[in-house]
Parts: sequence; structure tokens; C-alpha cells
Amino acid sequence: MEYITLGNSDLQVSRICLGCMGFGDAQQGMHTWTLTYEDSKQIIQHALDSGINFFDTAMAYQNGTSEIYLGKAIKELAKREDVIIATKFSPRTQEEINQHISGQQHVENCLNASLERLGMEYVDLYIYHMWDYHTPIEEIMEGLHRVIQQGKARYIGISNCYAYQLAKANMIARANGWEEFISIQGHYNLIFREEEREMVPYCKEGNIALTPYSALASGRLAKKAGEQSKRLVEDQFAKGKYDASADIDLQIIKRVEELAEKRNVSMTEISLAWLLTKATSPVVGATKLHHIDGAVKAVDLKLSEDEINYLEELYKPHPLVGVMAQNK
Repeated sequence: MEYITLGNSDLQVSRICLGCMGFGDAQQGMHTWTLTYEDSKQIIQHALDSGINFFDTAMAYQNGTSEIYLGKAIKELAKREDVIIATKFSPRTQEEINQHISGQQHVENCLNASLERLGMEYVDLYIYHMWDYHTPIEEIMEGLHRVIQQGKARYIGISNCYAYQLAKANMIARANGWEEFISIQGHYNLIFREEEREMVPYCKEGNIALTPYSALASGRLAKKAGEQSKRLVEDQFAKGKYDASADIDLQIIKRVEELAEKRNVSMTEISLAWLLTKATSPVVGATKLHHIDGAVKAVDLKLSEDEINYLEELYKPHPLVGVMAQNK
């Protein structure tokens, strides 16, 4: 495993971040394909054994049970100081708005609840999960500053936003002497490259870490055409992101398959090796042990410039999907 500094921080993270959306009570939340605690713990153990020290979860994942599973497993398997833990908070609810709970208080309330579920005193990276159009960004940034001052979060990141929003937020933080976002967790992979328009160059200039999610397009970049999995069948949110562009994406997926056969590696390794040339530490989900193995092997796989160009040349611009489509 290789390690890298996460943007403008002193956090040393593995080049692969284990995404924990697949962990949690399948009876709670939006996903039916998530793992039990014991199965989640086995995946986390294998990740630790493989050198992964960076774990990403969220209050929204399976109604907080992902945080519970991750926190319990880390307590049983590792020293807290040896891992980098990231979690995310959601926008204010309408009920909170009606109750006049400020953005500052919302941030603190959410983090306190996450820390309780995790069984931890602090998180290394606290991430603004998606832009809240009903709460002033000044309130959010001040709230994040407060929890850092309290020692409950070491650094802050953001997810699902436009480059102008990230720039605006960091400008406001800088003007007030508050901490800035050091990372962006956006939707970015070989068949969805819209982040390259503005976000990637902006972050490159400012040394803001790219920790993209959906690194394998919810499994589509890891499987041959026609192969199925429980997630591919049941993940309706992922279908909403990828089904409309499936025909044009298939041509790129076939090139991933072709290169994988040529290099005698898995499609996962090819897809992630490409993303690792662009990003600091991609967030990779795993529900089977071999998912970890493929991700780890990708770190050592170096693609040639010709191979990178071959994978990229068929890409066509995509409309925004998922959370970003809802935010338009």
C-alpha cells in the first residue's frame, strides 16, 4: 500500500479509502444489499491487513448503522490513532428549519450524534455531504470551525458540490479566519468524468484532495457486460445514475475488459489504476474480500500514457445525475 498526504493537512492516508456505505442494517435506510455487522467486520479486518487506514462513512448510510458498525469494528480491531476516520453530515431537515435550529447548531448536533454512534471522541475528516440551499454557507463554515476548535474534528471536507460553491465556501472561511475544506468527494470515474470540467483543475491549483466516490460506477467498471450482482440488481439509486447512459458507457467498459485481459489483471485494477492517476484516494466500497484485493492491487498497477488515452478517448459528456441532478 502507498500513502499520501490528504490535501492541505497532515493526514497520511492510504491511496485507497474504504467506503462504508455497504455496511449497516439492511432493514434501515435506502439500500437492501448491505452487510451484517460480522460480515462488515471481516471486510474491515481485511482492509486493515491490506494496509488501508482510511475509512469513509456517513450519518445517512443505513440510518446511522454504518457508523455504528464501523466504530465497533475499529474499536475491536485497531488503535484509534492508527486510522483515519471520515464521516458526513446531511443538510438541515424541514423540521429543524421550522424549529429555528441554526446551521451552526445543526453541524454540532450532527457531529455529536455521529461520534456517539462511532464510539469515538473525534473524527479526522468531517464532510459536508451535500450543499444545503436553505442554510447560509456562513453558518455551516462557522459551525465547522467551532467543532474543530472543540477537538471533535481535525479537518473538514465537502461532497456533491459545484466548483464555485467550494471556492465560495473556502473564500468565506479564509475571510473569517476559519478552517477551509481540504478535500472534495465528488462523483468521478472512468464513465462519469464531469468533475474534469472545473472541479479537478480548481483542486489541483489549491492542493485540495480528490477523494471521489462511485470509483467503480457501483460495480459497472468491475464486471463484464451481462454479469450481475446483488447490488447491480437491487441498487435503484445507482440505476438512476447509470442506466440512461448505459449504451455509450458500455463501449468504455469493453475497453476496460480488453485491457484487463491484455495485462492479465482484473477490470477493477484497470479502472482504479486509471482513477489513481487523477485522484488522491478514491473511495472504494467492498462487500466481498476480493473487492479489497482488487483495489489494493490497483495501487501498484501503472498504466502507460497510451493505455490511459485508449480508456479516455470514447468518453462523451454526461448530464448530471444523482445528488447533483437533484441540486440543479
